[in-house]
Amino acid sequence: MSIRVGPKDSELISQYRNGSEIAFERLVDKYKTKVYTTILMIVKEQGVAEDLLQDVFVKVVQTLNSDRYNEEGKFQPWLMRIAHNLAIDHFRKMKRYPMVVMEDGSNVFNTLHFAEQNVEDVKVKDETYALVRQLIEELPESQKQVLIMRHYMDLSFQEIAEQTGVSINTALGRMRYALINLRKKLKQINIAYDQIFYDK
Repeated sequence: MSIRVGPKDSELISQYRNGSEIAFERLVDKYKTKVYTTILMIVKEQGVAEDLLQDVFVKVVQTLNSDRYNEEGKFQPWLMRIAHNLAIDHFRKMKRYPMVVMEDGSNVFNTLHFAEQNVEDVKVKDETYALVRQLIEELPESQKQVLIMRHYMDLSFQEIAEQTGVSINTALGRMRYALINLRKKLKQINIAYDQIFYDK
C-alpha cells in the first residue's frame, strides 16, 4: 500500500484559486528553499536572493490570479524558470554598460556609428546601451539567456552549460547565433542611421 505524501501541486493551485491562502502557503513552504538556492547560485548575494525570492512568489500570485496560468502538472519547472529569469534580469538591470564582444573580437559599442560621435557623452552612451539592451531582448530566449549569462554575469561556458542543462557546444552555438543575430540588427540600425545622418 502506497503512502500519500500530501496534496499534489495542481490540487494546491486549484484550492488557492478557489480562495485558500493556506494552500498557497503550503506551495511556498514546499519550494522556497529550492527557489532561494537556485537564485543564490546565480546572484551570489544573500540579500539580493531574498528580495528576488519575494519577487518570484509575487509573480506566481499575479499569474495564478489571472487567466494566464496554464502549466497544469508542470508547476515546479515553471516556478524554477521564473526564478532563473528574474535572477538573470537582475544582472541586466544592474550592469549599465556590458562589454558584449562580437564574434570578430570587436566590442558591440564600436559597431554603432553614432556611438563614435562622442564616446564621453554619458547621454549618448546611455542611449546606445539602452538600444543594445532592446536588441538583446528581441533575441530568441535561449540565445538571450546565454548572452546575458556570459556578458552581464561573466560566467564561463562551463558554468552556463551547467546552469542551463545543455552541453558546452550547445551553449557556444547559442552564443554564436546570438552574436550573428545581434550584428544583423546593428547593421540594419546603422544603415537607417546613415540615411538620417547624410540626408540632413
